[in-house]
Amino acid sequence: MAKNDKNTAHSPTFLKQIEETLLLEKEKLEKELSKLGSKDPDAIDAKFPDYGDKDDENAAEVAEYITNIPLEDNLQKNLRDVTQSLKRIADGAYGICKYCQKPIEEKRLLARPTSSACVECKKAIVQEA
Repeated sequence: MAKNDKNTAHSPTFLKQIEETLLLEKEKLEKELSKLGSKDPDAIDAKFPDYGDKDDENAAEVAEYITNIPLEDNLQKNLRDVTQSLKRIADGAYGICKYCQKPIEEKRLLARPTSSACVECKKAIVQEA
C-alpha cells in the first residue's frame, strides 16, 4: 500500500487503483517467466526444450530456445518496470516525471502504469534518439 506521506500529484484512490493493476501485472509476468524457466530476474535463463534426438526435433528445440531468449528478456524488462513503479508508489514518488518533476497525466498512467515520464518529456527524448 502506498505510504503517501509525501505530497503526491494523485489521489490515494487513484494510486490504489494503479497499485492493484501493477500487482496483477507483476503476478502475470512472474508466472510467464517461470514457464520459461527463469529464476533470476537479471539473467536470461530460458529452458532448453527437449523434443528428442532426431534432426528435426533438434532443429525445433533450437528454434524454440532462440525464440524464448528475447521473449524472456522482454518479460524481465517489463517486470523491472513494474517493480520500480510499485517502489515509487510506496515511496510517494509515483506519477511525477523523472525529467521535469511535473505530474504525469492520469490518462497516461492508466494507459501505461509504468510510465516515469510525462508525454512532453517522452516526446523530446524520442526525437533526440
